Amino acid sequence: MLKSLHLKNFTVFPDANLEFGKHLNVIIGENGLGKTHVLKAAYCLLAVSAGGSKGSGDETPTQAYLQTAVASKLRNVFKPDALGRLARRQAGRSPSQVECHFDQKKFDLGFSFNTLSKSEVNIDPLPWAWISNVPVYFPTRELLTIYPGFVSLYETTHLQFEETWKDTAILLGAPLVKGDRERKVQELLRPLEKAMDGTVELDDDSGRFYLNRLNMGRLEMHLVAEGLGKLAMI
Repeated sequence: MLKSLHLKNFTVFPDANLEFGKHLNVIIGENGLGKTHVLKAAYCLLAVSAGGSKGSGDETPTQAYLQTAVASKLRNVFKPDALGRLARRQAGRSPSQVECHFDQKKFDLGFSFNTLSKSEVNIDPLPWAWISNVPVYFPTRELLTIYPGFVSLYETTHLQFEETWKDTAILLGAPLVKGDRERKVQELLRPLEKAMDGTVELDDDSGRFYLNRLNMGRLEMHLVAEGLGKLAMI
């Protein structure tokens, strides 16, 4: 479990420490205070930590892999012209630092860089192990209507969409789980399906999502209200 996030001279934050609870956490504030940047910074570190066991080929995290992977994730999620653009402008040459701390210290991960950095970060602390739970970041736009072909298009062309869109689209197409996990998922789905008055279906032939509603039949996701589309993403 993620316990805390420390941001220093990162985007709009001079020095901020955020402590998280075990279940639901709500971040509130006026526009421009950095709410989305908090979520994206945490997501970058969690995504690299969860994907590292496959992406690096190493059983344990290494400095060399994380330096490249974290810098790449930051550039693809925040989309700055250069990494140094994520440094707080008023900080001068003081380094920017971001750290994630978990309930188990072996997962703790952090990085730093300066205003002149183009594509490199320094890793500290260095974790001892990869995390097993894959993080999910829901963009503000629902993605079910653009899902068909989006991942392959993102991978083969230069699109100015944040990488969170691609990451979420990959998860949307993941196969259904079986066994004990399937029963747990079904329990979590019941209130969502009740709110949507239907179930979500991915057509294997067309790659399109549909909402099967009890009183209206099978609806293309393009014909469904955006609010229901966002519930369907979950």
